Amino acid sequence: MTTPVPTQPSTRNASALEQAVGRWNAGDLDGYLELYDPAVRLHGYTPDAMDRAEVARFYAAIFAAFPSCALTLHETFSDGDRLACRFTLTGRHDGPFLGVPATGRDVALPGITVLHFRDGRCIERWSCADMLGVLVQIGAVPPPA
Repeated sequence: MTTPVPTQPSTRNASALEQAVGRWNAGDLDGYLELYDPAVRLHGYTPDAMDRAEVARFYAAIFAAFPSCALTLHETFSDGDRLACRFTLTGRHDGPFLGVPATGRDVALPGITVLHFRDGRCIERWSCADMLGVLVQIGAVPPPA
């Protein structure tokens, strides 16, 4: 009889993230949100860290503004209970976003994020994404001169 090899935290965390991205790309927001621990703190998109309820509302607004959006991970690195990745969110602006009515324009939002896991769920996340670039792409602000 063989003894199962325990899954290393970095492998388990990468699998959890890949599964969450698959759910996101299937339009399953509730499934995507299973990645996050109830006590999660998400930094980078608002002045203060968001709790789980705020995270759910934030991503629901993204889905409403870009209903066919897709998330692509380009590179993923892990160290113990931390995982970092470079990503791009793509979609079409089909609903209001940050006060801007739908334009029907395609957008690409690149970013980098660092996730801290405990027991296979994200308990804290830091993100940096090009929100100004999205506002330029949807015509809300002029491109830099």
